[in-house]
Amino acid sequence: MAARTPTMVHLLVTLVCFLISSARTSSSSASSSDVDAFLSCLSADVPPSIMHLHPTNNNFSSVLVSSVRNLRYYDYDVTPGPDTTTIVSRPLAIVAATEPAHVQTTVVCGRRHSVHIRTRSGGHDYEGLSYASIDVDPHRRHFAVLDLAALRAIHVDASRAEAWVESGATLGELYYAAAAANSTFGFPAGNCPTVGVGGQLSGGGFGSLSRKYGLSADNVVDAVVVDAEGRLLNRSTMGKDLFWAIRGGGGESFGVVVSWKVRLVPVTETVTVFSIRRLRNESAVDLITKWQAIAPALPRDLYLRVLVQNQQANFVALFLGRCGSLVDTMRGHFPDLGMAERDCQEMSWVKSAVFFFYGTADLPAEVLLNRSSNPYYYLKVKSDHVQEAMPRHAWESIWSNWLEKPEAALLMLDPYGGRMGSISPSATPFPHRNYLYQLQFYSVWYENGTAELEKRMSWVRGVYEDLTPYVSKNPRAVYVNYRDLDLGTNELEEGSNVTSYAKARVWGEKYFNGNFKRLAAVKSKVDPHDFFRNEQSIPPLPAAAK
Repeated sequence: MAARTPTMVHLLVTLVCFLISSARTSSSSASSSDVDAFLSCLSADVPPSIMHLHPTNNNFSSVLVSSVRNLRYYDYDVTPGPDTTTIVSRPLAIVAATEPAHVQTTVVCGRRHSVHIRTRSGGHDYEGLSYASIDVDPHRRHFAVLDLAALRAIHVDASRAEAWVESGATLGELYYAAAAANSTFGFPAGNCPTVGVGGQLSGGGFGSLSRKYGLSADNVVDAVVVDAEGRLLNRSTMGKDLFWAIRGGGGESFGVVVSWKVRLVPVTETVTVFSIRRLRNESAVDLITKWQAIAPALPRDLYLRVLVQNQQANFVALFLGRCGSLVDTMRGHFPDLGMAERDCQEMSWVKSAVFFFYGTADLPAEVLLNRSSNPYYYLKVKSDHVQEAMPRHAWESIWSNWLEKPEAALLMLDPYGGRMGSISPSATPFPHRNYLYQLQFYSVWYENGTAELEKRMSWVRGVYEDLTPYVSKNPRAVYVNYRDLDLGTNELEEGSNVTSYAKARVWGEKYFNGNFKRLAAVKSKVDPHDFFRNEQSIPPLPAAAK
């Protein structure tokens, strides 16, 4: 297995970012006449070459799997949920849009003929909701997918340090284009270059520059959205409420965002990275315990994360400056780590993006343009936020009880602080800015089968349960870009064809805290009939709750 990736670090980071994907079975409660009418409506304005139908079109499976990042919802017809068995359904059609007009036509035809639309950009969705239905509710299993992968143009205005980016572009493509325009241009987003811009920005977008410049969503200055009526709107025509909602509230609940105008941020000509590993018998637990208070308080130019895997803690850093300054900073703030000049690697910012994904900067920056997807593992992820540093004994317990198990995979600790904490939690839908750090845990496996699935799911859910006393409460905070169906799924309001707001609050307030009600109010304005919906889409706010 190690031979499949250049380094174990590359494998580790690949496991972090390749997410949940598609589905195997097909089922629909709608009449065949509805489906036929929908497809006929599409064919009037959408070229047949970009319409892929299930099961008649030979290209359907290859298009569906083109953005698969994980085999969990591809190899299983039935997958156990937290309490019940859940059926996985394929879309009845995929429209691989090549221009905004194709998006508009698909939305209009879907509305007209009761076929719901799910939008996929890079395909990175932990629970596959962008192109699979993971529920027994027939109302949600009858859907088509708008695949935006071909909408990937990037236009950089170097004089204004801005860029228009289509949703199907990847983060790697955006980083490469920004650096090609000016080597001191960067953008604050995630460390996985194959993540689609559309999904990243609509969920908030956290990465190695966020302590310096905030979330991706904090640096969005305009967007183009197709709403539930099929209209093409920009910031001035969509209104401030919808513009607020799509920058962190999960854009798929409100419409289809086809492009974003983003502010590029300044980075130094030379940055410095390091990767320092410590085993348990080399004070790994002590270092993690101390890291919790140190990392969020470091200067904004320094991002220091921890990856815990294979019985070791890997401290990985990005510093906007040269090695000498970084050594002085680390000696002043975190001398126990023992970071020295020999640990430094100096490079351009765009090459640091290569380093964070591949574990080496020896590869050319062009590898960031690689969009290929070759999944060979299965994945389940959960996440938390930490407000007060966990005591040492808690880390000892987690390590002994869970990290030493044969099925143990990865824990990732990402620090907040800096610019993150200086922006109001209501500035965008992302409310978790005042925590110390974000904690994610990944269960990864390579063999198909129920027994393996249950063992791996048990591991990640067991870690989650044991962390309960030490993480955020009321609500237990989760980042929406780390979607988790264990938190709950939507149900229709009794006697209605609209999602229940009361039931959705169970999971919604964990993602959005007090911003959830405001998101539901926006939904009731822009999509009151709940056309854009999935298992965890924002519901319309009922009149009684206003």
